[in-house]
Order: sequence, then structure tokens, then C-alpha cells
Amino acid sequence: MSRFTGPRVRVLRALDADLPGLSRKSKEKRPQRPGQHGGGRWRRPSEYALQLLEKQKLRFNYGLHERQLRRVYREATRLSGVTGDVILGLLERRLDNICFRLGIATTIPAARQIVNHGHVYVNGRRCDVASARLRRGDVITLSDKAREFAAVKDSLDSPRYPIPAWLSWDDKKARATVVALPTVEDVLLEVDMQLIVEFYAR
Repeated sequence: MSRFTGPRVRVLRALDADLPGLSRKSKEKRPQRPGQHGGGRWRRPSEYALQLLEKQKLRFNYGLHERQLRRVYREATRLSGVTGDVILGLLERRLDNICFRLGIATTIPAARQIVNHGHVYVNGRRCDVASARLRRGDVITLSDKAREFAAVKDSLDSPRYPIPAWLSWDDKKARATVVALPTVEDVLLEVDMQLIVEFYAR
């Protein structure tokens, strides 16, 4: 199964949520659901439908396949802490998401492309695996070529969101350091993790 490359605003409208990692746009201009009958009346969703909706928000925001998200869930259940919070922490530490949170790219898909093309270094070594999970103390740098990209320059000059406290950024050296582990309060996406945990625990 390939990555989602379809219309992103349509996904926002279908999920009735803004996904900061997926798109710079918002569903506010077209709040109705997509499709011919999107503006009509909708019946009350079932408990399963609500769980599925929250799970899809998480999956599309971070750009994961279903198998990847299930793997993260299984790993989170083996770690100490609240399962939902642990899942968010694991996803926030992905390299593509960190590049997005640093303002190197405007969306996670754009950050994934920069990583996949080999423009990001972790602790001095090139890392082209977008799902690589970073730890406290890891240092991220950009290649000289990437620093000259117009998209990267524009994104760094006009960041969409402030850099979270668990990351430090040196603009002169285009270098970042993971100074702490992310918490739930650092997450941009508004999602009910309890429903997601219930979905996978079925």
C-alpha cells in the first residue's frame, strides 16, 4: 500500500478535523463533508465509528500505514505509562515529525521527502529513514544543499508553529538537539487517545 497522495482537504472534511501534520489548509471554508450528500443530515455515529474516526485522524496526521500504527500500539502496551500518551510520545519522536516541528518543512509529508532524499543527518550520520525514532541528546543537522532550498528557507523564516520546548534549534548552524522527551501537551493534533486505545483493544 502506497502513501496517500489524494486531495488532503477532502480528508480533513471527511474526518471533520484539521490535521496540522497533513496539510497547511483548513476545512473552515468548506466545513461540510465531501460528496454529493455531504451537507445533509447525518445520523448519530456508533461507538465503533467514533473510535475509527479518531484512529484515522492519528494515522493521516502522521502519515502512517495501518500496520505501522498497530505496531506502535503494541509497543506502547509493553512500555510503562498511559498507553495513549505513550503512543503520542513515540509518534512525536519520529524523524519526519521532528523536522516538521522544527519548521524545516510545512507538513510531515514534505519533511518525509527531505529525509528520504538524504538531506538530514542524525549525530553526524546521514539518515534517510523517516520513521527513525530519536532519543534525548540526539543532534539533527541539515545538508548544505537543503539549507539553500527555497521551500526550507521560507518555512524556517515563517514557521507555522513555535518550536516545542523538548527541541532546541540553532538557526545559524541549522542544527537541532532533542533536549527532552515530548509530552501530551506538546502535541499539535487534537485527538481522543482513549478511543484509539479502545479501538485496538477490541
